[in-house]
Amino acid sequence: MTFISGNLRHAGSLIALAIGDAMGAPLEGSLQSEAWVTDMRPGGRHFRKKGMITDDTLQAMAVAESLAACRGFNQKDLISRLFAGYEKRPEWYGPTSSLFFDLVRSGTLPHQAARLVHQRRGGSRTNGSVMRGFPLGIFYPAPEVYAISMACSQLTHYDPVAGHCSAFLNVMVSDMVRGVSRTRAFRHAVSLCPDPEVHAMLGSYDEHTPDSSLDSVLCSHAALHCFMHARTLEGAIMSAINLGGDADTVGACCGALAGAYWGLEAVPDRWSRDLEGKDALVKLADKLWNCAEYTPISRNARG
Repeated sequence: MTFISGNLRHAGSLIALAIGDAMGAPLEGSLQSEAWVTDMRPGGRHFRKKGMITDDTLQAMAVAESLAACRGFNQKDLISRLFAGYEKRPEWYGPTSSLFFDLVRSGTLPHQAARLVHQRRGGSRTNGSVMRGFPLGIFYPAPEVYAISMACSQLTHYDPVAGHCSAFLNVMVSDMVRGVSRTRAFRHAVSLCPDPEVHAMLGSYDEHTPDSSLDSVLCSHAALHCFMHARTLEGAIMSAINLGGDADTVGACCGALAGAYWGLEAVPDRWSRDLEGKDALVKLADKLWNCAEYTPISRNARG
């Protein structure tokens, strides 16, 4: 089935995710600066070229490609695609994902590897499963995406808190790409979240100062806070990346939300023209959207 999103919110979500990633990468690990970054630039820990994406986008692309190829969530296929990306640039990956893929490469079964990572690191609530999960929101309608997001997160992140963070934001993306306002999408996500910590932190995002952290709850809160307070897609992404810290991931997560709400048309040309692989990302988003499990939104649900 082929259908049309009026302002290409599905492509907006994936493109803005990549832009937040690419703009945030040079700021990764930095303190919040008084010098406001407004454009693509090179640099960072791995000295990336201007507009160059990181593993945040690569992992989200792997999820999108797997969903499109398998017509749904397929654990074996997705792990294979994620592992292939890790083997190309292992230095880009965070501590939880790196140890997971190293164990898989040594012959450990994936479900055992996730548990071992959790045990060895004293937890696994980092944000790697949050940043990659947004294509699930594009593909699945909100009533289905929460449980699937939990399952996708638990492939690599044993701690369910990371899964609840991913599911919360994915519900919002799922609703918004289908025409729901951000306020209603937010309320829907709050209503579906059973985890007390995630519900308290994200559900009351205004009561906490954003902290651009590797922790899944703090990262998700920072992205949500920047998005909900922004008046434009541009403002949302700039607010997120200029927090410093884990700027690429907070930028990617905020970008995915902002793109799902404002759409591809809202992405500034000065950003999109410098983005690595922009055309391929738009094609991938279209491919995912055209085979998605689409649920039309009633007129009463909009606004």
